[in-house]
Amino acid sequence: MGKLFGTDGIRGVVGENLTAELAYQVGRAVACVLKEKHGRHPVVTIGKDTRISSDMLESALIAGLCAGGSDVMPLGTIATPAVAFLTVQEKADAGIVISASHNPYEHNGIKVFNEQGYKLPDETERAVEELAMHPERMPVLTRDALGRRIHGMRQMKSDYIHHLMASISCDLTGLRVVVDCANGAASSTAPELFSLLPLKADFIHTTPNGVNINDRCGSTHLASLAEAVVSGKYDLGIAFDGDADRCLLVDEQGGVIDGDKIMAVCAAELRRTGMLRGDAIVATVMSNLGLHEFCRTNDYRLICTDVGDRNVLEKMLEEDYVIGGEQSGHMIFRQYATTGDGELTALQFLQALCHSGKTASALASCCPQYPQILINVPVPVQAKQPIMESQVLWQQVRKREEELSGAGRILVRPSGTEALIRVMVEAKTQEIAASVAGDLVEFIKNMSI
Repeated sequence: MGKLFGTDGIRGVVGENLTAELAYQVGRAVACVLKEKHGRHPVVTIGKDTRISSDMLESALIAGLCAGGSDVMPLGTIATPAVAFLTVQEKADAGIVISASHNPYEHNGIKVFNEQGYKLPDETERAVEELAMHPERMPVLTRDALGRRIHGMRQMKSDYIHHLMASISCDLTGLRVVVDCANGAASSTAPELFSLLPLKADFIHTTPNGVNINDRCGSTHLASLAEAVVSGKYDLGIAFDGDADRCLLVDEQGGVIDGDKIMAVCAAELRRTGMLRGDAIVATVMSNLGLHEFCRTNDYRLICTDVGDRNVLEKMLEEDYVIGGEQSGHMIFRQYATTGDGELTALQFLQALCHSGKTASALASCCPQYPQILINVPVPVQAKQPIMESQVLWQQVRKREEELSGAGRILVRPSGTEALIRVMVEAKTQEIAASVAGDLVEFIKNMSI
């Protein structure tokens, strides 16, 4: 068996490389690691998204946790950031989320937070992984050494909703929004959250059936939201992904407001209120050149990390910065959350929109956007590393970068969760970006690895 944990927990296609048996052993391993650390029965929260496989994996994880001597607090269907928040609130020793975020329904995943609501440190992940891959090393517990399931936890989502409400203070009266819940975890919280706000909110894609999560909806498929916003003359469209840790927006004209623009708008609002520490934004290498231009023009510090919210958060904690995120809509507001939170992001943008007195399109225009092409190239899992280590590939990339003459950039990287190589090109025009990206994609497809 290979390495279990990737860049965002354990991911796989359920029934193929992510099974109930594996989930059971991961549950046992988490319990064993926590019990060794604390010297007592640990307590673990657990939440899930709406995939058809989430119930099965939840049951297996709970069985494994109890078999390993941990008590379990099931939170039901709830957003990923809610699990992180409630883990801290309830003083649990860890929190587990069952979700594959924006991926199709046949995928699922297991993500673990520590007692502070942060993703597990690498050494803890390695300890869990080692035991899960060698279950014979874990003790078989009996009698009162077993853990138990604690009932009555699902009402706790209201605590999370009121926590979100407390993050804003302006009057949103008069705003009209439409919210796309991606048939995912936000379906269980967003309608209640937005009903408490003094605005008009309508909802789409809030009827999960186990297989329609992220299916032509949510933050990765914005067409239906844009159509609803324009036809209904709304002020803003809000789209979450399957586990609601990401948020993308659509302005009143149907234009996409991506994570870079959201960061620019929210950073300006934080600066206005004196809360932007270091005048800094933490982004990733995937952020558009337009965000770099916005920061240069307005005298912000832009710190770019490797791709992944874990890297963004590490830099934020290291330098005590308060806002960071990814172009894909994964935003971290450190004064309110320990991880990306889509619903929190939506509220922060709505507050900025309210204070600005502008339309969403005018507000987001503060951050320019260079034409960008992103193409995912399917490759065999075993070929990802050899491709990325190929000097022939990087010679080709350097050649194309020289052709851009400094007026653009190229980024080629492997997906951390899927069998893909991602090719991103920015250039002066869409045509140039598309041409360069297309050439590199064909080059990768024809590589003999």
